[in-house]
Amino acid sequence: MINMKAVGFAAIAGLTLAAAGMAQAETGATLAAVKARGEMLCGVHPARHGFAAPDSRGEWSGFEVDFCRALAAAIFGDATKVRFVALSSQQRFPAIQSGEVDVLARNVTATLGRDTALGLNFAPPIFYTGTGFLVRAADGITKVEDLDGATICMAPGSTTERNVAQIFAARGLTYTPVVIENNKQLVDAYVTGRCDALTKDKAALPGVRAFDTENPADHILLPGIFSKEPLAMAVRQGDDQWYDLVKWVTYATFNAEEMGVSQANVDEMKSSEDLDIQTLLGVIGDNGTKLGVDNAWAYNVVKQVGNYKDIYMRHFGPDSPVALDRDYNQLWTEGGLLYGFPMQ
Repeated sequence: MINMKAVGFAAIAGLTLAAAGMAQAETGATLAAVKARGEMLCGVHPARHGFAAPDSRGEWSGFEVDFCRALAAAIFGDATKVRFVALSSQQRFPAIQSGEVDVLARNVTATLGRDTALGLNFAPPIFYTGTGFLVRAADGITKVEDLDGATICMAPGSTTERNVAQIFAARGLTYTPVVIENNKQLVDAYVTGRCDALTKDKAALPGVRAFDTENPADHILLPGIFSKEPLAMAVRQGDDQWYDLVKWVTYATFNAEEMGVSQANVDEMKSSEDLDIQTLLGVIGDNGTKLGVDNAWAYNVVKQVGNYKDIYMRHFGPDSPVALDRDYNQLWTEGGLLYGFPMQ
């Protein structure tokens, strides 16, 4: 059996060494480079239902794709000025460390080790999820304990590897990992019966059913979430201006939803007498100047991409291919974990 802790620590150690050899970004350098280039480079998942995937024409869509577009809207007033760079789980950290991409929006779980050893800064989480397991209904597996001795498919270089090792060790269970980098090959291995179960962030698992086009209902999610996986956009350490911009674009989507400002009514809301709404939309104040962009930056984000609810419902709402309850991804006023800082 593979020693998963050793594999995980070795991967972290290698990335730590890579990070140590990278120069930190300089304050203001990233935004200046992005503006000079005329587009932002955003690292995304090659193909994950609901989060990021290109269509047959190469047009990208997805939840994390929209947060990249929100950044472009804030910077250029044009959400289309972003180039998407598909990155594997092994490629994602070297890509942001080296400056190959300006921001990483690729199902990255914010952890202390990544925040420190890898030279990253994390914006506020945009999606809360956790490790889950997908199994075939016909196998009669109803809980994690039923997976004792099972073969489990998982991706390398992810927090899921370590989580599964801890989950099984805590219960005195054994398993055989099948670690596959390519997402399609990973899912195919499960669908074709090479593995008894597939483990990923639970939010990704409903989309996996679509791969089994003939029998999607034959696959069930085991109840429970077995880890904390706060997914967040990441940038290189050292450029506080760029970090601030990514952070406040995220908060703007939260605050817009809380204030009732949506893609559908944002033009009407510019006439609101509410000072917080006026500040958000750049009618008053100079928040854009403080961030190095136009004062209408948040208006452009909401107008062209939407508030958090607009983005979430577009990709995970009841009419989407990957319908997911918002669960923890609700505003704090609704019992969730999304809390936008004040924008005074």
